[in-house]
Amino acid sequence: MNQEVLNVFNPTVPAPAFNQIRITIASPDKIKSWSYGEIKKPETINYRTFKPERDGLFCARIFGPIKDYECLCGKYKRMKYKGIICEKCGVEVTLSRVRRERMGHIELAAPVAHIWFLKSLPSRIGLLLDMTLKDLERILYFEYFVVIEPGTTKLKYRQLLSEDEYLRAQDEFGETNFTAMIGAEAIREILRGMDLDKIAADLRVEIAEATTELKPKKLAKRLKIVEAFQQSGNKPEWMILTHVPVIPPDLRPLVPLDGGRFATSDLNDLYRRVINRNNRLKRLIELRAPDIIIRNEKRMLQEAVDALFDNGRRGRVITGANKRPLKSLADMLKGKQGRFRQNLLGKRVDYSGRSVIVVGPELKLHQCGLPKKMALELFKPFIYSRLDAKGHSATVKQAKKLVEKERPEVWDILDEVIREHPVMLNRAPTLHRLGIQAFEPVLIEGKAIQLHPLVCSAFNADFDGDQMAVHVPLSLEAQLEARVLMMSTNNILHPANGQPIIVPSQDIVLGLYYLSIMKEKEPGEGMMFANMAEIDHALNAKAITLATKIRGRYNGVDAEGKPYSKIYETSPGRMKIGELLPKHPKLSYDVVNKLMTKKEISNMIDAVYRHCGQKESVIFCDRIMALGFYNAFRAGISFGKDDMVVPKKKWDLVEETRALTKEYEQQYNDGLITQGEKYNKVVDAWGKCSDRVAEEMMKEISSVKKDPKTGREKQINSIYMMSHSGARGSPAQMKQLAGMRGLMAKPSGEIIESPIISNFKEGLTVMEYFNSTHGARKGLADTALKTANSGYLTRRLVDVAQDSIITERDCGSEKGIHMRAIIDAGQVVASLASRVLGRTAAEDIVEPATGNVIVPRGTMIEEWHVERINKSGIQEIKIRSVLTCETRNGVCGTCYGRDLARGTPVNMGEAVGVIAAQSIGEPGTQLTMRTFHIGGAATLADSSYVESNFEGIVRIRNRNVARNSEGDLVVMARNLAVVIVDVDGTERAVNRVQYGARLKVDEGDTIKRGQRIAEWDPYTRPILSEVDGIVAFEDLTEGSSMNETVDESTGIAKRVVTDSRSGRGPELRPAILIKGKDGKIIKLPRGGDARYALPVEAIISVDPNQTLKAGDAVARVPMESAKTRDITGGLPRVAELFEARRPKDAAIIAEISGTIRFGRDYKNKRRLSIEPADGGDAVEYLIPKGKHIHLQDGDVVEKGDFIVDGNPAPHDILAIKGVEELAAFLVNEIQEVYRLQGVHINDKHIEVIVRNMLQKVEIDDSGETDFLDGEQVDRIEFIEANEKAAEEAKKPATGHPVLLGITKASLQTRSFFSAASFQETTRVLTEAAVNGKVDPLEGLKENVIVGRLIPAGTGAQMARLRTIANSRDDLIVATRDEQSEGQPLVQGPADAAE
Repeated sequence: MNQEVLNVFNPTVPAPAFNQIRITIASPDKIKSWSYGEIKKPETINYRTFKPERDGLFCARIFGPIKDYECLCGKYKRMKYKGIICEKCGVEVTLSRVRRERMGHIELAAPVAHIWFLKSLPSRIGLLLDMTLKDLERILYFEYFVVIEPGTTKLKYRQLLSEDEYLRAQDEFGETNFTAMIGAEAIREILRGMDLDKIAADLRVEIAEATTELKPKKLAKRLKIVEAFQQSGNKPEWMILTHVPVIPPDLRPLVPLDGGRFATSDLNDLYRRVINRNNRLKRLIELRAPDIIIRNEKRMLQEAVDALFDNGRRGRVITGANKRPLKSLADMLKGKQGRFRQNLLGKRVDYSGRSVIVVGPELKLHQCGLPKKMALELFKPFIYSRLDAKGHSATVKQAKKLVEKERPEVWDILDEVIREHPVMLNRAPTLHRLGIQAFEPVLIEGKAIQLHPLVCSAFNADFDGDQMAVHVPLSLEAQLEARVLMMSTNNILHPANGQPIIVPSQDIVLGLYYLSIMKEKEPGEGMMFANMAEIDHALNAKAITLATKIRGRYNGVDAEGKPYSKIYETSPGRMKIGELLPKHPKLSYDVVNKLMTKKEISNMIDAVYRHCGQKESVIFCDRIMALGFYNAFRAGISFGKDDMVVPKKKWDLVEETRALTKEYEQQYNDGLITQGEKYNKVVDAWGKCSDRVAEEMMKEISSVKKDPKTGREKQINSIYMMSHSGARGSPAQMKQLAGMRGLMAKPSGEIIESPIISNFKEGLTVMEYFNSTHGARKGLADTALKTANSGYLTRRLVDVAQDSIITERDCGSEKGIHMRAIIDAGQVVASLASRVLGRTAAEDIVEPATGNVIVPRGTMIEEWHVERINKSGIQEIKIRSVLTCETRNGVCGTCYGRDLARGTPVNMGEAVGVIAAQSIGEPGTQLTMRTFHIGGAATLADSSYVESNFEGIVRIRNRNVARNSEGDLVVMARNLAVVIVDVDGTERAVNRVQYGARLKVDEGDTIKRGQRIAEWDPYTRPILSEVDGIVAFEDLTEGSSMNETVDESTGIAKRVVTDSRSGRGPELRPAILIKGKDGKIIKLPRGGDARYALPVEAIISVDPNQTLKAGDAVARVPMESAKTRDITGGLPRVAELFEARRPKDAAIIAEISGTIRFGRDYKNKRRLSIEPADGGDAVEYLIPKGKHIHLQDGDVVEKGDFIVDGNPAPHDILAIKGVEELAAFLVNEIQEVYRLQGVHINDKHIEVIVRNMLQKVEIDDSGETDFLDGEQVDRIEFIEANEKAAEEAKKPATGHPVLLGITKASLQTRSFFSAASFQETTRVLTEAAVNGKVDPLEGLKENVIVGRLIPAGTGAQMARLRTIANSRDDLIVATRDEQSEGQPLVQGPADAAE
């Protein structure tokens, strides 16, 4: 009873606890059980009295009262009549809120098919009945009859009959001898008569006996849906509706507007059409109208219900009065504005404000400036309660008045309220978790929020009018989380790469750079100073300057913590920075005793954080900031026109290049080179010229100039200081200001041949200006388009990875992946050390020289380990990875390794999937916005040589070289690598050298740093002769397979192979033969003839009967012309890789190792097979004729080698080389795109995403499990089914992992809530309902949707505590039950008192 009384005032009934949610098809009985009454009339409300019509769409008797505790006619008012049903108007006296919950229903006069199960592809009804959608629609929309019961006639069961055929059959066989029906009733009858068990058994037999490839797939699909109905408890006939539910009226409101008109929800119109047609149909049936009229009405009813559920799915879209399509029930769910994304995942919050941001340099790192007016509004409830508690006001009304009048006591209380009460600041777009951080508010005058300068880079904020939102965490728990997890001081490192993100930028960097400059011959050079006070004194006396070389004493602490002092040669400015360094044995003065560029400052902050911890680094950062700002102001560095120095040599270089391009033009006119080659060479020449001008400019601008009289160094060029320090501007921008603007790109990505020779200081000519706008406009358009693309990529990534959460400490897996340094064109792009830092070793890491264990197995690799790994020269390390993690739900902490944002092992419950998605998506957005900074100036991305980065001895792997006619060593091998080793044999670098390159070094040579290893022509790929001999042409006929152009002026002929398929006549296979002196074709040493097939567009470089040496080129295949590489190619590339799309001209990869054999050719395909060495079956490939195959008959290939060059399809890599190779490929390809832009992302983030792309397994052999061969199942389900089979001593299933693109993987997650809120809502929900799917609510998204704490972070902790509490409760109840069993049932007086 007490509960009831309380409940009147607090009507929130505790929500029932649940662990999972199931979705099924609603049966007619279920729909009736939800309903509070049938809706019979299409009327809504009475337009005079504004009262709802009885039995109408807003009927109060069915749905509940309009005003709280008041019946419609007004007989019963007030609480005391709660629960009474008025006998006059039939309305229950209760809360009006029930109008949001109570449903009604419409009883249909004829059954109707549910459009989702009919039209959502694949059609569920069609699959189950094995009928085509066309036939189904013919029956449902009353065109054809279907035979339900053939009886004794020669008609077949389920045969379709048109109207005439039906009448003829009635005449022929008599009306009673067979049954044929039409419309949804017919389908319902067939569905009702289905024997699912028998169908399933038949299908299994058919699949087992099927001979063709496609049939079992089709049958398996049908078997799956039959099994779904068997297991889910859904009945097939429920897909045909006999009752339509009507949603509660307050969810489809009717709102009176001024002027006596009404605004209504579209659903009301759709419902009205259904009710009107249903009532008309009832009348017609009662009146026994002719069949054809009734049939038409039934068809219209079917269409009305279709429109209600999913308007526009079939037939015309039904529009309202304003020609706008009506929003149906399906439209309410889907899309950005639908229920899922708008209301369930995108809730709005109260207690928030927004304003413009301005800089707050005097704030501490954990503070933000909050305008007083805003704070007063945001903290109102706290202020009211304080005013009340202090006795300033007796009621809320009084408190309100005090606050509105802004009395002095209110401000005092506001100060008390906001003390230690953090607020959260957010800047849109929130691309990663650092876009929302917590600060302690400091009250300020004015109306703008003040932001600490160091957190700007995390928010990506600047002060050109950006706005930010403030949110107030209300509950104690929220305040605690804001302070402990989100405080800006707790987010010093970037979650994407573990580098500091609280880094000084712009003015601060400039100030520190200026401080750390050291110059020769300054006054007071060589003086000695004992402490900082002496230095300050000398500075004030102008005895020394900030840049003087002095000897100063720095006081530090040693490993025991005892102070020591050491004298360094340094400058006063550097001593000032050193003074701020925290004292720590590992932090020496060397950290600051150098020129402080932005990178050095970042390293310094990183070192302080690693050694001294968070508190010290925060204090240090604030002090560094103050110092930087002060000295930037003292330095007075400005940006002047004369600071842009145009190099003297510029015009010489330009003239030189002009002469070169003229020469190329001439060569082209002489027919020595093609148009494409000329274009490439011209572009190349100008590219080099512009780089050299830039070099000259940098040389001049950065050179140290001395005063001839005093010998003092002059002030460094201020623009150079800005760029070199990393404060603002880049060499590329300086080049455009003072060098030459260089080549520009067209919107298509091609480079315009004529460069822009002027720079911005000299000013552009009209033509140059026009050319530059061409590329610049593309940059701006790109930005607008790509921002959206990038946001969409991030959304897909978050969706695929959202349920990757750290759920256990260690999964105990033995597996791992192998890490090596990434070397690109001889440059070490990512060192081994940087890649394994913060990961767990999967086996002991042993020093090769001594055999000592550096890192034992299962230990995390820290900074000090990395130093030892570097020294020991280890080439490869096996580490644990999320890709091989064996945790079922989520990921384990050991496989993940270090939490990059904290620098410690990752915590339980960390949402690593979302962090990974944000880390990859966030720079994507920035990169896309980054095309226009260089104004479309083209950067050439082709190199034509490789240099050594190390000194050492050359070793050549797979050495297969030949000396050609010019005496050069030419690489003949496809996989030749030049290895540079130390004297003691440690590998320093491995350089892959491409086929046809000229080697500049040979085995055993010693090599210097910067020496060229090899050179090649970047624009063509040669086809080389392997033997000495005489040239002969085969099938090269002028006009059909070859075009010969003779240059008029020089008479030089140029032969290009053309596509011979176009002409009639015999099939030509153009090739070049190498013959011996005897006129016979020379045999190659590895078998096969010296015959070189020529691809289309190859340029022949030899004449018939010419004598060749091995290593000479017989022909050149032109590469595509140089395109500029920027992330424009990049972002779509990342998306393409994550979506696992097959590239356009995918490489063909050898599936087995063996010998190449060419077979008979088809019309436009070549046949190539690989015969395995062990004598197994040969694998055959069909390759289009236009593709160049660089293999000859008899070549030996390894499994995984490319037969045809191109981008490999990730699926092929997975199938042929396995998961580890695939992961390495995806990680490298994606990293390459980001690296090009200088963005660092840790590999583990990409691995987390790839892990989620490999969630599915394709069944090869189902064994004795319930799976079907060729079916794709979830990895976890696969493991569980096999475990179950093993327990029952049955044969387990086998399968192989399948790679799914991120979109597909998101739609196939185990959670249907998550999939439905992502894309294709209707399809996902239809499928889930048919299968009776259960959502285990394991991911983040599902839990947000059902309104629970997410199972990550503190939510995971709460969930764990909840399970413990529940188990304890169960235990208590169980023990109580046991005790009560022994007690007598008579109640004693003591019990009664309770």
